[in-house]
Amino acid sequence: MNPEHACCHRHGRRAFLADLGMGFTGLALGAMLSDDGVVRGAEHAPPDGRPHFPPRAKSVIWIFLSGGYSHVETFDPKPALNLYAGMTFDETPLENPLHSPLHKKRFRSVPAEEINVRDVYPSIYPMQVGWRKHGQSGIEVTDWWPNLAGCVDDLCFVRNMWTTDNDHAAENQIHTGRHRLDPPQPSIGAWAHYGLGAFNEDLPKFVVLGGPTRSDTRQSIDANYLGPQHAGVPLSLDPQNPLPFGRRRVDQTAEEQRNEYELIGKLNGLAAVEYPADQELTARIRAYELAYRMQAAAPEAIDFARETAATQKLYGLDNDATRVAGQRLLAARRLVERGVRFVQVFPSSYGVWDSHQKLKENHTRLCATVDLPVAGLIRDLKQRGLFDETVVVFCTEFGRTPGMEQRNGGKDGRDHHPHGFTIWLAGAGVKQGHVHGATDELGYHALGEGHYVTDLHATVLHLLGLDNRRLEVPGHKRLEIDHGRVIHEILA
Repeated sequence: MNPEHACCHRHGRRAFLADLGMGFTGLALGAMLSDDGVVRGAEHAPPDGRPHFPPRAKSVIWIFLSGGYSHVETFDPKPALNLYAGMTFDETPLENPLHSPLHKKRFRSVPAEEINVRDVYPSIYPMQVGWRKHGQSGIEVTDWWPNLAGCVDDLCFVRNMWTTDNDHAAENQIHTGRHRLDPPQPSIGAWAHYGLGAFNEDLPKFVVLGGPTRSDTRQSIDANYLGPQHAGVPLSLDPQNPLPFGRRRVDQTAEEQRNEYELIGKLNGLAAVEYPADQELTARIRAYELAYRMQAAAPEAIDFARETAATQKLYGLDNDATRVAGQRLLAARRLVERGVRFVQVFPSSYGVWDSHQKLKENHTRLCATVDLPVAGLIRDLKQRGLFDETVVVFCTEFGRTPGMEQRNGGKDGRDHHPHGFTIWLAGAGVKQGHVHGATDELGYHALGEGHYVTDLHATVLHLLGLDNRRLEVPGHKRLEIDHGRVIHEILA
């Protein structure tokens, strides 16, 4: 046979077997063919699953607090807010932040400027909690985080983050890099899924715990034009049913289910031959195959009964206030331990950190629900030898205004604030006990160039061994701001 024809024949046979699903005796091969770009149904072949350069991390645990925690009452305390409390910006000796060119440069409101009142409250609202320096690094953390403060020498704070959306579509923006007025982009977890191969073929590469709970925030775990096979897979923490419809019926034997799935695989494979460009169909085939494999792997991964009482206590599973966040974070550790690449955790419900009113009451309660479990995660990763191969990201969609929110008669809260806020990272390849960047004395603007949210994306992908600029997809040109720049200053 002509070598060229042999090559075509061999490739065609592999493609056909991949499309057909190989039955459930060949699932692992099907997944590998998929990762090799042989499976059809996508308009482009994904990368070969290898990092672009030696990675410093194997996995990511991305912790997202929905609603926008107050940066000045968590990880960027500002004494000036107490010193000038009740004064307007113009009444202080400081520069009025509303007059800074940064205000319009980094801000993009959906409502017309003449009716937008957000971020312009001029009456300075004092801090609602005390703070002090912690650890050998002497990093300031407020008193609402006593457990996490004990880990401060393991953390790396970035205090000069900024974004452009002043409403909760910023939840999607911090994950995709795009403002809601722009065409959406894949989420950070989807890019990691797209760029890298799997460690464990029996679990998804991108798992989501606790969210998103609304259809309009689905973008935060979506893959967009990368194809639905790269989107996040939400898991329930019920070991008996971690994936909807992912459990065999009680009246069905294992052999019957295997035969059923095998038939479904063949029918879907035949449809894939007829409709090779149908990404939804290809994703469905992979979902069936993965769901079959996950029937054994997923329940074991989230079975906390296998953990010691000491470990469960470390995450706060013995306390009603911390149990939900603790379970999700313990599950995240168990998943990365089993080879999941990217775990996106929502430890709190949608929007609960949104403290337009009663900020002190709200943040006092909410910090107590996540402080101990997050600190427990850091300590657990360290004691298990996972800290040096896992990147932990702790973030929110924006900060909160230095001025008191006065809409609707408000007197004890802060509004959304995209101009400057704080996130932190820990683990593989990241400096420990370090603070990078700053906001001004009132906590208003991220100073210097600051870091748009895609800088965080570029940094996380870099730690995984991926160059964000090499993840271009034909026909989907990304903007310069989409690529971001690696925050080299925080790398160990």
